[in-house]
Amino acid sequence: MSKQRTDRLNSLLREVVTEVIKKDVRNPYVSEMTTVTRVDITKDLRHAKVYVSIMGTGTEKEDTLQALRSAAGFIAVNASQKVVMRFFPELTFVLDDSVDRQMRIETLLREIEIEKSSRPEEPDDHESSSK
Repeated sequence: MSKQRTDRLNSLLREVVTEVIKKDVRNPYVSEMTTVTRVDITKDLRHAKVYVSIMGTGTEKEDTLQALRSAAGFIAVNASQKVVMRFFPELTFVLDDSVDRQMRIETLLREIEIEKSSRPEEPDDHESSSK
């Protein structure tokens, strides 16, 4: 299958799975702050990894991930009604912590910038030697 077709299918599955999670999954353990960040379907279209970002504590993230894994069949059945495919892929939910890592990096960069701005300005060695 072409990369372009795979990319389109991944995007479509991300939209449909997101919709099913938001509208059809009624598990209290699924955090409302859950976002499907991407979907990677295998070349044979039989399996798809669904990457989710979950805002909350470690326990909330684990509870949500476990609830999504338990509801994977339900989510796949409901999503398959919205996408025309010969076989709907088996869904595997994976925690995507890239948002957390990005936020941590941004925090560190801000801290570095604050530290730099709080230091007194030192004269540049090149300027003082040319006088």
